[in-house]
Amino acid sequence: MAKLVAAYGSSHSVMLTAAEEDWRNGFKTADKTNPWLFDKEGNKTNYEGLLAKASKDNRQDVSPEAMSARWREAQAAMDHMRDLITDAPIDVLIICGDDQHELFKMTNMPAIAIYYGDTILNAKRKITPDMGWYKFAQAQRQEAEADVNWPVDSKLATWLIRKLSDRDFDIAALNGIEPGKCEGHAISFIHHRYMTKRKIPVVPILLNTFDPPNQPTPARCIKLGAALRQLIEEYPEDIRVGILASGGLSHFVVDEQLDNAVIDGIRRHDYSFLASIEPKLLQAGSSEIRNWILVAEAARDFDLDWVKYVPGYRTEAETGTGLCFAQWKRRA
Repeated sequence: MAKLVAAYGSSHSVMLTAAEEDWRNGFKTADKTNPWLFDKEGNKTNYEGLLAKASKDNRQDVSPEAMSARWREAQAAMDHMRDLITDAPIDVLIICGDDQHELFKMTNMPAIAIYYGDTILNAKRKITPDMGWYKFAQAQRQEAEADVNWPVDSKLATWLIRKLSDRDFDIAALNGIEPGKCEGHAISFIHHRYMTKRKIPVVPILLNTFDPPNQPTPARCIKLGAALRQLIEEYPEDIRVGILASGGLSHFVVDEQLDNAVIDGIRRHDYSFLASIEPKLLQAGSSEIRNWILVAEAARDFDLDWVKYVPGYRTEAETGTGLCFAQWKRRA
């Protein structure tokens, strides 16, 4: 029988592939025109509205020295995560992430999808001389030299699709990618940043965290996490399974209160709290917290063993990303 033996969480923000100098300079311009800005109460706003409400005490957080220090913290955390995953005693890694108009469009946006092809494509980067720093940073999630078809545990993925459907989860099933497309950023970031030393077969689970009107509620994410935990234990193959939440925490406005509440809820095994988080707070990039809620429930028999949280402020309006990296360990 299969066994869940490892669990992880990792942000995948473009901040993590951007250069140090772009933290200090590039985002100051980009954030002023970001159309996906919500305040900490979940209300649509703009840069000027955020700036008017921002704490005057945060100016020290966006000094060049502070941002450089946080950039280095995040890089070190990712290196540690890479080593944890490389050394993990796992045969397959289930990656729970979102798809932001990469494989799906608003003409057909499933709430939950599972990929079950034999491999999944991460494409070679397309770098052009006129490419700006932001698109260049986005491209760093893709392959440097050539297209790579990463291995997928198709058998486990197919089994999960069928068994979750039997439990009344409506699952979109993908066994391939349309020409001209490749895996989304939530998966490609994990591949390119954490699997440089070891190609681990994956099962991509994609939640529509970002786009109304059909995002799963936090309570639904808890139910899906519970079902995954039970089904992994029921899977008849003798394999060791890891699971990873890709994305989050708060962005495009850093909300330390929300982020710390989520981390603390996971640490305390307070699944009632996680299920009851107001969906209005999970707007824009903060919506990816849903992936952490799912994994926290799937790893209910585990404790948080290592957490690195980096509040990635980048402007005086408190825009940025609550960058977080974590490992759970099964209780003895």
